[in-house]
Amino acid sequence: MPVNFTAIDFETANGSNVSACSVGMTKVRDGKVVERVGWFIRPPFPHDEFNEWNIRIHGIQPEQCADAFEWGDQLPDLLAFAEGDVLVAHNAGFDMGVIKAASTFVGSAVPDFRYLCSLQVARKTYSLDSYRLPVAAMAAGFEGFTHHDALADAEACAHIMIDAAARHGVDDMDALAKVVGVRFGAIGPVATAAKAATHGPMALA
Repeated sequence: MPVNFTAIDFETANGSNVSACSVGMTKVRDGKVVERVGWFIRPPFPHDEFNEWNIRIHGIQPEQCADAFEWGDQLPDLLAFAEGDVLVAHNAGFDMGVIKAASTFVGSAVPDFRYLCSLQVARKTYSLDSYRLPVAAMAAGFEGFTHHDALADAEACAHIMIDAAARHGVDDMDALAKVVGVRFGAIGPVATAAKAATHGPMALA
């Protein structure tokens, strides 16, 4: 398999993972960025309050999301863009938590995804004072982007993984995970099945 994946980044209106207010996605094929997409999301009540601290971070105002579709209406577009790829995010636990929490809140099935964390990969690839996204992206040769813009962050994340694969001399995501010693995560039914296989039926009783 070539270096194919989709990098993803969410911004939230407040501290709730249900409050996604924007998403950015960057598609990588054969180790190159081939497509980017992003949009605003209208957080659902009662998770729709825009916290002042969050606004300071990402600059998104409530009125920018007022006419956007809510999560349940946008999830099919997210899935269509990702095409079943491995997802990549910087501090991926947060972004995967958004997908799980937002989907569950609106009554949608949590989609199946395997994922890798570019923060973990960066720590195994570079020797840096900080592994924050702007610093790690600069080490990968991608700089000058607007941090906390979801689309820009997704592309920065993508470039970290592309550069890491090149530096480690690997040509697919499974090989990259193996060589740097980072485990894949999973959400959705595939994650449930993996837990069942690991812990056995007694642990699930």
